[in-house]
Amino acid sequence: MPTKSELVNISSDMDALRLNFQESCHSWTDDLPVCPLSGVGFSTNQKYRTDGFRRDEHAFEDRSFHFRYDENTHFYGVFDGHVGTKATDFTAQRMPAEILLGQLKDKKNSQDVREVLNQAFLAVERSFFESIDDLLAEKENLRLQLQGLRTIEAIKQFPETVQRLKTVTEEIQSGTTAVVALILEDKLYIANVGDSRAILCTEDKDNKISICQLSSDHTFSNEDELLRLSHLGLDVEKLKQQPKTGLQNCTRCIGNYTVKGGYKEFDNLSEAEDEPIIAEPNIVGGIQIDEKCKFLLLMSDGFYKSLEEATGTSNTNAMIVNMVLEQFSEQSTLNGVAQAVVDKVVRIHHDAFMRDTDVPKRCQKRDDITLLVRTFNCSLPNAHSNALDRSFSSSSLNKTVSDQEASNSLTFDNTNSEKGSVEDNIIFSNEDMSLTSSTESAGPQVLFQPLTNMSLDEDGKVKPYVDFSDFYAAVEEAYKSGLVTEDWLKPAS
Repeated sequence: MPTKSELVNISSDMDALRLNFQESCHSWTDDLPVCPLSGVGFSTNQKYRTDGFRRDEHAFEDRSFHFRYDENTHFYGVFDGHVGTKATDFTAQRMPAEILLGQLKDKKNSQDVREVLNQAFLAVERSFFESIDDLLAEKENLRLQLQGLRTIEAIKQFPETVQRLKTVTEEIQSGTTAVVALILEDKLYIANVGDSRAILCTEDKDNKISICQLSSDHTFSNEDELLRLSHLGLDVEKLKQQPKTGLQNCTRCIGNYTVKGGYKEFDNLSEAEDEPIIAEPNIVGGIQIDEKCKFLLLMSDGFYKSLEEATGTSNTNAMIVNMVLEQFSEQSTLNGVAQAVVDKVVRIHHDAFMRDTDVPKRCQKRDDITLLVRTFNCSLPNAHSNALDRSFSSSSLNKTVSDQEASNSLTFDNTNSEKGSVEDNIIFSNEDMSLTSSTESAGPQVLFQPLTNMSLDEDGKVKPYVDFSDFYAAVEEAYKSGLVTEDWLKPAS
């Protein structure tokens, strides 16, 4: 009969094999096309040193996706994990399956779509808990093996068992916030649990920028959440004094079985009449996407909290929107926009640490950061477009323009670019085109003719089989408007 140590080693080997197998598997989401109207920037968690160096405290726990499922359906998500990546990895893979595999079929009513999102969050958590059944059983078995031993005795006699118990317990504690954005038939829906945010930037008829946070921060400082918890019989003042429960500060999340299944063991939650930490999301939508919508931002809390800590301001949403608007005028890609804003916030946070002379210093470390940008009517004036790179739908040779081309065709008026307020600095042209998830016929069509019945000219060469007259006419018109240089008028040699 194998010893306890041998059993633990066998269990560890099986877990390693299972992990390697999972990592090598191809996920169905890997085949979903990335939305060309979106970009992502990120930075790993860091702890600073006074000599300027920094180091990661743990593995990167944020996850995100930005899919274009079809011409009428786009899906985006940002997930901020705690206690490892088990919950974030599972949620980022499972959430699209709970939304995009037929659940939205014939869902034209906004209430029906919101219900699909609500059920998706609950189904993801239910499936996640089912996936850790083996871990729960293993944890109980390991505890029985160490029963009756003091901690120091257990460590000395069965160090492998103690270490395995620690690893299993952490995996069971794994949880994640989630903020997702669904664009369906030109309507926007936002659903979230935890403190990851969604921000929509719009512009009114007077070119004034408006900022709207569409998500709720599910924390113990949220009065609505405190009211909900008080209805469960919890002491609100006690919660404010001891807000951290189960290694996380959120009142809603996906995962974290330690709190969901054992909240009675936590002093500040034990009096609850029902589960206080839930996975039921806050949902808004559908919001009509029109010419007023500029862009949407999804972000993990490490992003805006780093800015709050470094600047001391509570109005970080406006600061972030201003940074994004600036980068739209400077970058050539949407990934560049998102990453440039992330890098700027990282620099601001680190600079605050280096400048601080207090002991202890503020801004000593920061969490993982993820920022997802989805543009609606903001273009990239510095983007380099190439007619040869245009992508056409395989289902129709008469497809006019791709989503990215439509994005690049939008106008951006940055003539008043002196630094100042959000409203005064970035001025958009009233002629901005409205862009939604479905790009209707706009722009010149490119027609392909079959290479059949090719005849030769008098020199024995193949006669031209593509008519470029419309193209040359469009280039000449663009030249007259000052959009291209004279070089464009010269035919290729």
